[in-house]
Amino acid sequence: MDRIVKGIGGFYYVRTAEGITECKARGHFRNKKVKPYVGDYVTITQNDNAQNTIDTILPRKNELIRPPVANIDQLMIVASMLTPAPNTYVLDSLCAVCELKEIEPIFVFNKTDIKSGEGLAEIYKNAGFTALCVSAKTGEGIENIPALLKGKTTVLTGNSGAGKSSILNCLDARLALQTGAVSEKLGRGRHTTRSCEIFSLCGGEVVDTPGFSSLEIGRLHAILKEDLPYCFREFEPYLQTCKFTSCAHIKEKDCAIRKAVESGAIMPSRYESYKMLYEELKDVKEWQMK
Repeated sequence: MDRIVKGIGGFYYVRTAEGITECKARGHFRNKKVKPYVGDYVTITQNDNAQNTIDTILPRKNELIRPPVANIDQLMIVASMLTPAPNTYVLDSLCAVCELKEIEPIFVFNKTDIKSGEGLAEIYKNAGFTALCVSAKTGEGIENIPALLKGKTTVLTGNSGAGKSSILNCLDARLALQTGAVSEKLGRGRHTTRSCEIFSLCGGEVVDTPGFSSLEIGRLHAILKEDLPYCFREFEPYLQTCKFTSCAHIKEKDCAIRKAVESGAIMPSRYESYKMLYEELKDVKEWQMK
């Protein structure tokens, strides 16, 4: 099937059996307030004397608004162990969106040649996720990534400067993606990836995306507070055993989630992220999300 592999400035680059072709979206998409995303499967018309066009977008199995990508199997969340420092609330917010969208999160902690990532990796392994410690500088741990990419569409995301492009260059030096230094003054990276783009890599499809600032996390999809507990997979064994069926798992009496945190079955940092997200989402109504 024809698939959009890059979009920039209103132009879309579609991979077909014959190669990559540049297209514009037909006007009816704008009228319907629909925008093609990287990862979309589409039908196109190729014109000899006019601009090639995207005619239809095939049904999506899922999508993200930030980054704007569709039909995703996995989200590989790259975090730096040094600068920019990892923020578990940001990691857990991304993870919650993945769970809502039925996208498998994978955590990759980079720059472990400078500072160990084992403690953070253990938090996510205990919650039931794949978590790797790597160094794009030395190549340590990179050998564990190809098997995870094979046969999947995987989006790489994370803070600017976390090392997404560096990791891709380690996997295939022919990509020669631009990388950038981290600003010591600001404590975050400069954006080097300007748009989403799909690469064929390690037997799978990999989407490199622009990095984000931690301050931009609020631009992610809203989640209804009723759905939030199901976006933390380690909560699931305890959700039916709270005393009250309406339990928000914040301060209610005989809350099984809180007891699991106290016993160490649920990691405290994950629970703190849940409470912060709940506080943000508690007043959001379904109609406000449309």
